[in-house]
Amino acid sequence: MNWGIVGLMYMSFYMCRYNLPIANKAISDTFNFSKGDMGLIITTSMWAYAFGQVINGLLSDRLGGKHTMLIGAIGTIVMNLLFGIASFWGLLGLFVAIRGIDGYMQSFGSPGMIKINVSWFNKRERGQFAGTYGFMINLGRFLINQIGPAILAGFVFLGMWQVPAMHWRWLFWVPSVVASVIAFVLYFAVKNTPEEAGYHIDDLEETEPQAPTDVRTHRPGILEVLRKIGTNPVIWVIAIAYACTGTVRHSLDHWYIRYFLENHQIDINDSTIILLGFLTPLAASTGSLLSGIISDRFFNGARAQIAAWVYFSETVIILAAAQIAAINKDLAMISVVLIAFTANSTHSLIGVAAAMDIGGKKMVGFTAGLIDAFQYLGGGLAGIVLGNLLDGTGITFRVYQWAVQLLTGASPHQITGWDVYFYFMAPFGLFGFILIYSADRISKHRGVTL
Repeated sequence: MNWGIVGLMYMSFYMCRYNLPIANKAISDTFNFSKGDMGLIITTSMWAYAFGQVINGLLSDRLGGKHTMLIGAIGTIVMNLLFGIASFWGLLGLFVAIRGIDGYMQSFGSPGMIKINVSWFNKRERGQFAGTYGFMINLGRFLINQIGPAILAGFVFLGMWQVPAMHWRWLFWVPSVVASVIAFVLYFAVKNTPEEAGYHIDDLEETEPQAPTDVRTHRPGILEVLRKIGTNPVIWVIAIAYACTGTVRHSLDHWYIRYFLENHQIDINDSTIILLGFLTPLAASTGSLLSGIISDRFFNGARAQIAAWVYFSETVIILAAAQIAAINKDLAMISVVLIAFTANSTHSLIGVAAAMDIGGKKMVGFTAGLIDAFQYLGGGLAGIVLGNLLDGTGITFRVYQWAVQLLTGASPHQITGWDVYFYFMAPFGLFGFILIYSADRISKHRGVTL
């Protein structure tokens, strides 16, 4: 029950986070914001989250996972309520500030969740936990993907009451209520460790049998943690690879709904949007679960080999999508689902399982926070940079036109805003493959299996 409640709590974090992609176009239309303006909101949230991951990773190692998650839950509940209220003024700077603070508060969630569960799972089980972690994330995405369009388009409640279309601000208020209920349950029911719940578990992989008690219970200080993690080159290579995962993942997650609304000219309540709201979390969860199970059962906990080939496959899929997605919405839907599968496979393998393996119980919070911070640094590129590219204006777009023309021979006049969408993601899949392959080689040279 412990991990289930923790998972539901983190699920609600994602409901409070993935409401923005659904509201993206509605907010733009209401206040005449450009895609670059919306990208600024996204990037501010991403980079605030990245900053928070490093700081809050350290805090989770000191405060414990439960308190860390509760702090984040309270923060994201308040900020989502305020974001909805800010719709009465429509000031871009206010939206940016609120979402930035929310990004920081959201960053308490992942280190807190991993901190709790690293005490409940040993190394041979962590890949599967990483898959479960990915499943809970995508359950949150699935729920908001189903609830969100219904809020905007109206729905029939329990087959009896017609609920009219509501303002997009309710996309931020409803998830806040869900998170509040789960946070209340978590406060009373969740335990940080098996020992707090009355169990005793010997972790033979992380504790020497004859080690003195003071060694086994030693809590490293901040400087010691910084030295051990900061001088490990494998962590830095993995972190940069994870930034590539972040760029692809958040380019997809934050813009694919608007891509279909504008490029394929459908409505928010179109069956394609509803189906994608189910299929993308399903594909993401499947990728998370399968990659974790395969790494545990068939590769003895090795993550890098699988991750490298997933990155490579992702690059091929993205390049194919760039050629076929514009033909019709069905091909575009298949492309989005396959990219979601690959991006979330590497997300779980690198960000969760590898972080737990490298950091262990004593330093997992900071390790996970550091690696995840890079995902959101990369994800920030999916905000303002991709937003400006999609607007089809400015020097960034001109440079991108030139690069695509050089590589493909296409005329600059053929490369409109949405045509750069998939091309933007492709280099990051390739860089991820190169980096994670390099990390595997480095770790093997050091006598460690990654």
